[in-house]
Amino acid sequence: MRRLLAPVDPASLVVFRAAFGLLMFVLVVRYFAHGWIDAQFHEPSCFFPWPGFEWVRPWPRPWMHVHFAALGALALLVAAGLCTRPAALLFGAGFTYVHLVDRTNYLNHYYLAGLLCLLLAIAPPCRLGPRSAAPAWTVWLFRFQVGAVYFFAGLAKLQEDWLLRAQPLRLWLAHAADVPLAGPLLARPETAAAFSWAGMLFDMAVPFLLLCRRTRAIAFAALVAFHAVTAVLFPIGLFPWIMVVGALVFLPPGWPRAWFRSPVPALPAALPPPRPALRVLLGAWVLLQVAIPLRHGPVRTEQLWSEEGAHFSWRIMVAEKTGHARFTARDRAGRIWELRAGDYLTPVQEHFMAFQPDLVRDFARFLARDLRGKGAGPVEIRAEAWATMNGRPARRLVDLVLRDPDFSTFSDIAGPRGS
Repeated sequence: MRRLLAPVDPASLVVFRAAFGLLMFVLVVRYFAHGWIDAQFHEPSCFFPWPGFEWVRPWPRPWMHVHFAALGALALLVAAGLCTRPAALLFGAGFTYVHLVDRTNYLNHYYLAGLLCLLLAIAPPCRLGPRSAAPAWTVWLFRFQVGAVYFFAGLAKLQEDWLLRAQPLRLWLAHAADVPLAGPLLARPETAAAFSWAGMLFDMAVPFLLLCRRTRAIAFAALVAFHAVTAVLFPIGLFPWIMVVGALVFLPPGWPRAWFRSPVPALPAALPPPRPALRVLLGAWVLLQVAIPLRHGPVRTEQLWSEEGAHFSWRIMVAEKTGHARFTARDRAGRIWELRAGDYLTPVQEHFMAFQPDLVRDFARFLARDLRGKGAGPVEIRAEAWATMNGRPARRLVDLVLRDPDFSTFSDIAGPRGS
């Protein structure tokens, strides 16, 4: 407790906060530049909200654009250190809201961004000054959060596909064969196997290597190189740069002053401990960040097919899946016709829906409600989905028959089938 409450130089946290705020501003700018606001929140006629948040809906035009403009302003406030706590809390809440609208918008680094915003809202605000100080527990809290991402990402790779089949890296690196000079080497199966083992070992070891003074410099250089390579080879957005910025908290708290040769502040002898309510909150936070990734146990091949436990568990880049889903409707008179998912969903929504069984089910329910609302009467919806994963042959993933309650009286309807 004495070590956690000891005052430390806040310079490292200040640089992290400023860099993180700027990255969040870039993230918002990308939404405007790529037209993602309209594509994700105005073009679809069907959304896939998270369980318990079915009431969350996007703002109508043009208020979603106003919402993102406000997020950009809040990100700049966080970067500048102005009203840091309320700005971080509002940005985190506003950014979480836009991703509660639709599960197909989920990305691991969006989830991480929300968590880091909440931590910035909880932690005491840090500023540079001759007598500025921060309790050591704030540094360790951010180290724990960033380290958990690496560790559980490595833990998710302890499974057959990653270690024995070098998948999905083998598929992805095969597409890099046209990279100048290194392309032919990257496309070799041996390279994919070496990268798979190296990636697993790196993820599980790098948080601890960053904490050790003797290995910190080498580990940080390797971390920057690792994320630079992944940013070049794979289209994973801002994730590599968020992780590089997050790794800054593992450096000594006063490292920015050494770089810029600024005077070291006179730290007080002690700082007041956090209030009991905050201690409970921080303890619960740590427990949840450990329990949630482990809630379904070790990663198994069947979990990769079913997507069980895929969200909020830092299972980063462990599966390459594509799918195709077919939906047909049958009315009371026995007429059967096909329903095109593309008439309701964007290409991105359709892509992710096709290989996630729960989304296939939810979309079938949406189609039943939509047809009923258009006066079609009782209908039966059949959903069939096939998927491929990590280079395996296509497999039937879903065979679902969804009946309207009024349709259950028909004697010529077969019993439930599939899963």
